[in-house]
Formats: sequence, C-alpha cells, structure tokens
Amino acid sequence: MDNSIEITRYSCELLHEWNQFVDHSKNATFLLNRSYMDYHADRFSDCSLVIRSKGRIVALLPANISGSIVFSHGGLTYGGLITDHRMTANLMIDIVRSINDFIKVHIGATAVVYKPSPWIYHSMPSEEDLYALSSVCHASLSAREISSTICLDNRPNFSELRRRCVKKAEKAGIDVRECDDFSAFWQILSTNLKCKYGVSPVHSLEEILLLKHRFPKQIRLFLAFLDDVPLAGTVIFDTPQVLHSQYIAASPQGKDIGALDSIFAHIIGNCHGSHRFFDFGKSTEQHGKYLNSSLIFQKEGFGGRAVCYDTYTWYL
Repeated sequence: MDNSIEITRYSCELLHEWNQFVDHSKNATFLLNRSYMDYHADRFSDCSLVIRSKGRIVALLPANISGSIVFSHGGLTYGGLITDHRMTANLMIDIVRSINDFIKVHIGATAVVYKPSPWIYHSMPSEEDLYALSSVCHASLSAREISSTICLDNRPNFSELRRRCVKKAEKAGIDVRECDDFSAFWQILSTNLKCKYGVSPVHSLEEILLLKHRFPKQIRLFLAFLDDVPLAGTVIFDTPQVLHSQYIAASPQGKDIGALDSIFAHIIGNCHGSHRFFDFGKSTEQHGKYLNSSLIFQKEGFGGRAVCYDTYTWYL
C-alpha cells in the first residue's frame, strides 16, 4: 500500500466532507450524495471508502459488501470512484492499488464489482479509473447495458412515427405540465409494471416523495393531461450535464393518443436549459444480455443514440 494514501471506511461523522467533495467533483451526481444513497441504507451493508493523500480527500468510493464481494454500489445505477479536477493517472494507479490492499486486509473481500459513472455525467474527462482497472486490476468487462441518449446541441430529427404521435397528442388536446402529483403518476407506473412484469417500482411512493423533499430541484415530474386527467408521465433526474428519465409510464388511453411522445417533445424542446444530454435510460435486461428492441426503437425515434453503462469485475 502506498504510504502517502490513507483509506478509511465511511461513517456518518464524515457526511459533510463526503457531500462537499461530491458537490465539487468532476464525475458525481446527486445520487452519490449521502442524503440520496442512505435512503435505503437498511438494505445494504455499507463499506464506502474515503481516500486521502497528505490529509486531503482525493477520492471517494461508494460501496457495499455482500458476502465476500464489494459492490460500487449495489443500490445505485452507477458509482465508481468519485474524483475532482486534480486527479491524475499516476495518482489513480496508487489509489486503486491501495484500495485493493485495504479491501483484502480490512474488509476481507475476494472480488470487486465496479460500475463507473458513464461519461455523459462527467463535467470534464474522468476515466483515470478505467485505465487503472485495466493496468492494475486486470478487470474484465462483466456486463454492458445500452442506454439511449440525445446530444441536445446536435440531435437528429424525430422519426416520422414519433412526429405523427406528437401531432396526434396535440390534436387530442394533451397538455404537458411539470407538477408534483407523484401519487397520480405512481398509480399509472405501478399498474403498468404489475401488469407487464409482475413487479413494483424500484422506489416506493413514500421513498420518491422523501427523495423529492431532499432534492426538490433535482427530482422533477412531468405529466400529460387530458381534461385535467393525467394519462402519462416521466420522472426526471436533473443533473448538471444530463436530464435522465428515471421512470416512464402511460395509461392505455395515454398510449393510444401519444401522450408520452408529447411529454418528450416538450422536455427536449423546451426544458433542457444548459444541459448537454437527455438520457432515456437503459433498454436492456439480464445485465445487458437481452435487448428490448421495441423499447429502444421508441427511444431512437426521438434521436437517442447509444451510451453504454458498463460493469467491471476483478478478483483480489
């Protein structure tokens, strides 16, 4: 272990330092803030790490342990090492070597499963960790999932089908609004997931309301109404670089009249501000082995193109 690198496990006494570093990092979003991470702390055995060099925090690793495997992080879409603009390739190599030694000696794990944040969320180039995973850990790519992302300042036109659906919604009188009626949307979402997959949303209504209270500007809801009745909606996670569609759902009537098309046309055309990307999220299942072709066809019709969400694994 590099003597200049000091690693400690995260504890609640470090909450302020953790969140402050996340806020000023080059590759983290509010999902890595402890107020978001810890809403489901009871479901995971946390083993997040705080990495210092010469007394200064240089990186954070959001992580949990299950059995003998460390995950970064099992409860999040992405995690990986959080760094700031001062990170260099050589420092990252020292950090990753030190983390491996720490995990073996102090946590007793035998493997690491690592989900880096995709590049679209980075405010500046931030892939020093990917190089270190290859050169130090000899990590293997264990899963690759595909998301559909629109580059907002260089986006393709909507497909003819999507344009027709937007016009159909306009003709029907669909009205798109940003609002806070999560209860109405959760009814639509829960019914869809139950009927189609036999599952519930990852977040319960109570959990999403708690997170909305904690992150009022970052968690947004857009609904499509017909005569003041909500027919479709999407929950947007608003990060500095990316508007990410976390949940998407429509009632049968909403699907028939293109309510979702109207919502996305409204957001993409009017609500992106200084954001660089609109991300529809993944269209894969079974850790990327199955591609939902009809789902990605719809997203690509809006101009979404491929961004990969990767997972790496290595053994200690």
